[in-house]
Amino acid sequence: MNHSSILGTCVKAMGRALDAAGCNGPALLAQAGFESKDLEGPDARAPLRKTGRLWKFALAATGDPAFGVKLARHYTYTTFHSLGYGMSASSTLKEAFERAQRYFRVVSDAVEFRFLRHAEEYHCILEPTTEVPVESIDALVGIFLRMCRLLAGREFAPLAIELCRPRPAVIDEFERSWRAPIRFGAGRNCLRFDRESMERTLDSGNPELAQVSDAISARYLARLERFNIESQVRELLTERLCRNEPTQHQVARQLNMSSRTLQRKLSESGITFKEILDETRHALALAYLGASEFSVGEITRRLGFSSSSSFTRAFRRWTGLSPSDWRAITVS
Repeated sequence: MNHSSILGTCVKAMGRALDAAGCNGPALLAQAGFESKDLEGPDARAPLRKTGRLWKFALAATGDPAFGVKLARHYTYTTFHSLGYGMSASSTLKEAFERAQRYFRVVSDAVEFRFLRHAEEYHCILEPTTEVPVESIDALVGIFLRMCRLLAGREFAPLAIELCRPRPAVIDEFERSWRAPIRFGAGRNCLRFDRESMERTLDSGNPELAQVSDAISARYLARLERFNIESQVRELLTERLCRNEPTQHQVARQLNMSSRTLQRKLSESGITFKEILDETRHALALAYLGASEFSVGEITRRLGFSSSSSFTRAFRRWTGLSPSDWRAITVS
């Protein structure tokens, strides 16, 4: 299962870039499965499976191999939530990239962001944690270079850029926008910077604002982790219930953690494994009973109950009715 996600504001930026390219951005977002309500609010997140489809449609519609490079022009500080403000308030570019390393999961957990010192250089490494379009890495490179130039001056340029992706047929836009030697087919995605440029004090630095932004980022990540663990447990239960009633230990093992760790994480969210199991069964029971092709016996099996009487007792607790009575009243 792929639970990776990205900020909805990043998806909106793709819509603006598509409009600028002469395409129908809203129509392409809808084709990829996005409704306007999915992207409302600064905290909205989009599943990576949908953004993957959007990239596919965007590249087909524009026919532009440099669409990712151009996308960077449509990002603002607010596109990256609190992280964007934290980076812009950093006292040096080094500090800005260190901040991105700590809080990049605010933007997406589909790419691991690493920033490290290497002799007299600093390296920013973008390592996908799941399958992502190569053009999305192009966009990230462009976004970080745009940020550097806004903070350090328009003439700023990296020493070199290394990309895992194959060399596009035309690279004019890559060279014009990035203004650095580019190596395609490399073993990593890496921006290489000189030490002096990264450590130079920036006039725009604001430590107090940066600290406030860090606090907002930390709180956001805490909320995101709580939401993610609940949704992952619900998805696993939905998949496994048709075989039998999954135990907390089995679900924890599929999430690559101990049962005790899962229990602690759920407790921090104010919910228990038993409550999620009960809520998942309740929701599925109503959905199955609303579909006339499923008998009560089949629904019992699909929900992992050991017997129809066990299912009936649970359903009476949820609704006050037996499954058959509920179906007779609600399904014509």
